[in-house]
Amino acid sequence: MAGAPLKPLFTHGSREEAADRPLAAEMAVAISYGGSTHAVMMATPEDLIDFAYGFSLTEGIIRDAREIEAVDVVAFDKGIDVQITLQADRSEALAARRRSMAGPVGCGLCGLESIDAAVRDVPKIAAPEFRLQVDEVDAAVEALSRAQPLFAATRAVHGAGFYRPGDGMLAVREDVGRHNALDKLIGALAREDIDAGAGAIVVSSRLSVEMVQKAAIAGSPVLIAISAPTALAVETAEAAGVTLIATARGDGFSVYTGADRIVAAGSDEG
Repeated sequence: MAGAPLKPLFTHGSREEAADRPLAAEMAVAISYGGSTHAVMMATPEDLIDFAYGFSLTEGIIRDAREIEAVDVVAFDKGIDVQITLQADRSEALAARRRSMAGPVGCGLCGLESIDAAVRDVPKIAAPEFRLQVDEVDAAVEALSRAQPLFAATRAVHGAGFYRPGDGMLAVREDVGRHNALDKLIGALAREDIDAGAGAIVVSSRLSVEMVQKAAIAGSPVLIAISAPTALAVETAEAAGVTLIATARGDGFSVYTGADRIVAAGSDEG
C-alpha cells in the first residue's frame, strides 16, 4: 500500500538489529518479445539483462545467447518492461508457438501446453568425466553465502551461484524469487560464454522440479542446494543425469542422484 512504513510499527524482544535492515526491492517485471508481453513476474530489479537471457534459454525461446539481438530495460511507474529483440527465425518460432496455444501466454503454464510445460522433458547431461570432491561441495556452499550482498543486507532474497573446481565461485545472482535468481545466473553464464558443464550450480533454496529443469537446460552436471528436494525433482534429476545434492549447509550433505560424480577429498579420480 502506498505510504506504508518501511520499518516495523512494533518490535518485541531482541529484534532491533533486524528491524534496522533495509527491505528487499520487489516489483513487477515484464518479459516482452517483439513488443508483446510474454510473462510478468515479481522480481528484484537487478541484473535484468541477465534475466532476459536466462529466462529465454530456460523457457526454450532461444537455444543460444546469440539468438538475442538486443535487450532494452524500460522503467514505468508500476514496474519494468524487459523488451527483447530476437533474431528473425526465433521470433517467427515464438509467434508460431503463441498461435498454437489456446489461452494467453502469461506465466508460460497456460492453455493447451500447461501440463506438458510443467513436466517437460529436459536434456540428458553427459559430463562422464566431471568430478567434485566432498570438500568442494562444502566450499561451494560457503562461497555462495559469502557472495550474497543483498541477502546479507536484507535476509529476504535467494541466491544462485556457479562454482568451478579450481576456480571457485565464478558468478552469483540474487532475487526475491528462487527461479528468477537461477535464470539470472544462467543468463550471466551464457552472456560471459562460461561453460555450465564444467562446474556446479549452487542455490540457497529448496529443490523443486523447475530448478532441476533449469539446471539441466543450462547443462550443469551438478546442482547443490541448502534445503531438501521434492520427489519429482529427484526423479527429474535422475532422468536428466544431474547429480542432485541437498541439505548442504557446510557441515555435510545428502546426494540423491549421480553419486559417482562425488569423490573423497584429495582423490585424483577423473
